[in-house]
Formats: sequence, structure tokens, C-alpha cells
Amino acid sequence: MASTAGKSASKTDQKSAAASDNPKTDPKDSSNQIKDPDQWTTGGEPMTGAQASYLKTLSEEAKAPEAFDPELDKAEASKRIDDLRHKAGHA
Repeated sequence: MASTAGKSASKTDQKSAAASDNPKTDPKDSSNQIKDPDQWTTGGEPMTGAQASYLKTLSEEAKAPEAFDPELDKAEASKRIDDLRHKAGHA
């Protein structure tokens, strides 16, 4: 039974070591932080289906149907969603 406990501790040590080697857990690494939509590398691509659906819902809730534009790109849609979230009281 002692060998089972040793193996368990070894797995825990391995997990700790793996987590410390993960650059996404390093607080000095800013690559995992929220970026301004203007800085997105894919910001110019068409908005996603999820963005379109949420934007349509928010524009209706905010009584601003003109805010929904199916031609928006990802970055524009994200900015508009943020704005409408505040107007619709979802902040």
C-alpha cells in the first residue's frame, strides 16, 4: 500500500510541475488577457453566428433594432455587443 501512496504523490508532483511550466498561468504573460477588438488578428472576418444571434437579441432588448447589421465584422460586432449590453442593462 505504501507504493500506491508514493505513486499518488508522484502524480501530484507531476501536475504541479506541468502547471508551473504552462505559460498561460504565468501572471507576467499578457497573451492571455482580454485584447481590444481593434487588435484582434481575426477582427476583420465576418462575425460569428453566435455574435449575430446575441447582437440581434440585444438590439431588440435595447429597443435599437437598427444596431443589428449582418455585415459587421467580428471586431465591430464585439464593440456593438458591449455597447448594447450596457444599454440593455446587462453590464
